[in-house]
Order: sequence, then structure tokens, then C-alpha cells
Amino acid sequence: MDAGDARLAGDMWHPESDLRAGVVMIGGSGPTERSNDGYFVAYRDQFTSHGIAALWYDKRGVGGSTGNWAAGTLDDLAHDAMAAVAALRHALGDAVPVGLFGHSEGGWVALRAAAWPGQVSFVVTNSCPGMTPGRADRQAVARAVAAEAWPDHDKAAALRLYDEVVGAAADDREFAYVQQLLATAPQHDMMRPYIEPLDEEMWAFFKREHDHDPIPDCLSLRCPHLAVFGSADRLVPIEESVAAFSAAACTTGRHPLATMTIHVVPGADHRLRTGADAVPAAHHLAYLCGWITSAVQA
Repeated sequence: MDAGDARLAGDMWHPESDLRAGVVMIGGSGPTERSNDGYFVAYRDQFTSHGIAALWYDKRGVGGSTGNWAAGTLDDLAHDAMAAVAALRHALGDAVPVGLFGHSEGGWVALRAAAWPGQVSFVVTNSCPGMTPGRADRQAVARAVAAEAWPDHDKAAALRLYDEVVGAAADDREFAYVQQLLATAPQHDMMRPYIEPLDEEMWAFFKREHDHDPIPDCLSLRCPHLAVFGSADRLVPIEESVAAFSAAACTTGRHPLATMTIHVVPGADHRLRTGADAVPAAHHLAYLCGWITSAVQA
């Protein structure tokens, strides 16, 4: 798949019969390969068994794809997603509706791509915060630090250090400044699991992405949107995200086709797993396929 400055490698699956729609699957943060570390396998199988063709691809610079995701922007990743949409539509024919399924960071990518004028028929955001990465990460770090067996003054100091790092990103500080900040902070070792690995390239990527707000993209949609969450997700502020997407859905002047559906899986984590299950909850997968089928029929 030609994505301008990158060439994307991926796989495509057709249902055995009764083709109803197609979906492009977009992985989460970091160097995600096409199956999103195996997470997308259960979704692919459910899609194809429900008449939905599926396409997944290696993120630029990963696996068989050229380019460099860490040197790009969220717009670059969205252009990659639309290149995959074009490839799937070419394979299925223009009469088959094609949409986007984005997990975690991939949800922001899917919303950005779907907000552009084009032919995206639906968008599903899976465990995607309805706020900036900076705000979502701050709440996740605060929750994790609160669960640590540290003295309260160490917890407070650790969060101040994290806030200083985020403030440095907002001020467009160079990586050398952040290195010095961390090297002189007594809480660096305590916060290492929450802020590393961090090198110059990752720092540049963080600065570009940390203040991305998905709500303007949500407001620009011209297709149905399903926002999926697990109620036990430790990485995404669920209540705040539900409120943000719901408020966007109620905005005056929203496109009449841009319906909003919120789907919360009780007890599920960031990957929509419940209990000791290694794969997403079966009823969630069935609901997802049913929603896509209904959305494209409508």
C-alpha cells in the first residue's frame, strides 16, 4: 500500500460469503506490527465470520513497512490509515462500505482520518481516551503512583516530576533539558517505569502528540461512531472520556449521519478482557460486529 513517503505491508481477509462491509484495523502506540501483538486476531476472526472483510498493516517503520513512525505525526498515521482504506475499497469494490477500527492511540488516528472528507462509512474507537494524550497519561500515572507502597511525600514529588516533564514538552524544550531534569531528580528511579524508554526521537514524538485533542475530529465526523471502553481500564479515564464524546455528540450542527454510540464492557481492561480471559469478551465482539452491520445497513 502506497502511503506517500511510506510503503505499508499488511494482510487482507475476505469472509467466506455474504460480504457486508470492510474494516481497516489500526494498532495502538509504539512500534505495533499488523496484528497489534496478536490482539487483533480475535477481532479479525469475528469480523470475517460476520461478513466483514478485514485489513491490518504494520505501522510505518515496523515489520514490512517502510518509513519511521516516531519521526512522523498523527496526520502521517491517519494518511496511512486512509491508504489502507483505499486498498481495501479497491479490493472489495466501491459498493461495499468500509470503515475504521482503531485501538487506543489508533482511535485518535481513526478519528483524524474519518474527519477528513472521504468515504469512511463508520469509525470504531476501542479504548481510546476522549481527551489529549497528556491528560490521559497524567491520570493513568497518578492512579498507578497512588497504588504504590511509597510514602505520601514521595508520591507527591514523583507526580511533580512527571508534571515537569510534561511542562517541558509544552514549552518545546530540547531533550538535553529533560535529561538534566531527570538526572537531578531524586524520584527518577521511582518514575522510570512510567516515563521510559525515553530517547531523543521519542521525546520529539511525545512533544508532537501530547496535546492532541480528539474532540474537534469527533465534531467533524460524517459517519456513525462507536466508542468502546472497558470499565476496569487502568490507562483510560473512562467517565471523562464518555462525557467528552457524549458532549460532542450533542453539539448543535453535527452531521446527521454522525451518530454516537457508547459501549462500556463491565469489568473489562484496556484490551476488553474480563477476568482471566486472554482474549476480548465474547459478548463485546458480537456486539461490535452487530453494530457495524447495523451502521452500514442504515
